[in-house]
Amino acid sequence: MPELPEVETIVRGLHPALPGKTIERLQVLRADILRQPSQDFSARLRGRTFQSVHRRGKNIVACLTENTILVVNLGMTGRLVLGEAEAKTTHAAVRFSLSAGLELVYDDVRRFGTVEVMDEAEWAARDRLLGPEPLSPSFTARRLHADLSRSISPVRSWLLDQRRVAGVGNIYANEALHLAGIHPQRSARSLTGGEARKLHQAVRRTLRSAVKNRGTTLRDYRDASGNPGGNAAQLQVYGRDEEPCLRCSTRICRLVFGNRPAFFCPGCQPIRTGEIG
Repeated sequence: MPELPEVETIVRGLHPALPGKTIERLQVLRADILRQPSQDFSARLRGRTFQSVHRRGKNIVACLTENTILVVNLGMTGRLVLGEAEAKTTHAAVRFSLSAGLELVYDDVRRFGTVEVMDEAEWAARDRLLGPEPLSPSFTARRLHADLSRSISPVRSWLLDQRRVAGVGNIYANEALHLAGIHPQRSARSLTGGEARKLHQAVRRTLRSAVKNRGTTLRDYRDASGNPGGNAAQLQVYGRDEEPCLRCSTRICRLVFGNRPAFFCPGCQPIRTGEIG
């Protein structure tokens, strides 16, 4: 699933060209990715002009004229491609024909993503349900420790909860926990203040590095120009089960909890009785 670095990379790719472009026509090819009837969706967007585009958590948020907000969540395999008209995509779900001969396409192989239009008040209500941005000043080590201390959930599961921290997914949660030396099954409230500081630093360092590398492509992710990200080669534990840890040479382990796989190094990320969440 595209996480904060992948969504941020797509937004940065859209930002130079999308503002100022008007939606002249749009075609809904797969209505199951919409959160509203296709006729209502089309009517609320046709003729609107893009003013800005930004990221909130794992969401691409485009602000248009007339109090209109377009929100795209890429799900597992979604992507936004901006290019000349009739851009080549394999599983187009929505095509936006824009002024200046451009086309914006939401493409999604598995169609787990969503595309939705709302007004500013509706988006503000949705935004309030999300946790802090992990790269923002409001995400502090002190706040992280205080929030962790109130939960018995495994720390990996806690990081994946978008109400706790917005934008972190399974890839970067696993990577940050390895960097911090914390086992993914540790109870969130078992972390000390020092461990919370290490995790805070690790989350920010992991995400910033991945943004710099334009995201992680394992299979489907592509940026707004259709190019893969370059961060896969930097992964230390994710997807490397049975391979040696690059830090201590202990074999990387894989386990499943919360219906998601976790990857960790038993040597670098030990756990004691009573710490399992």
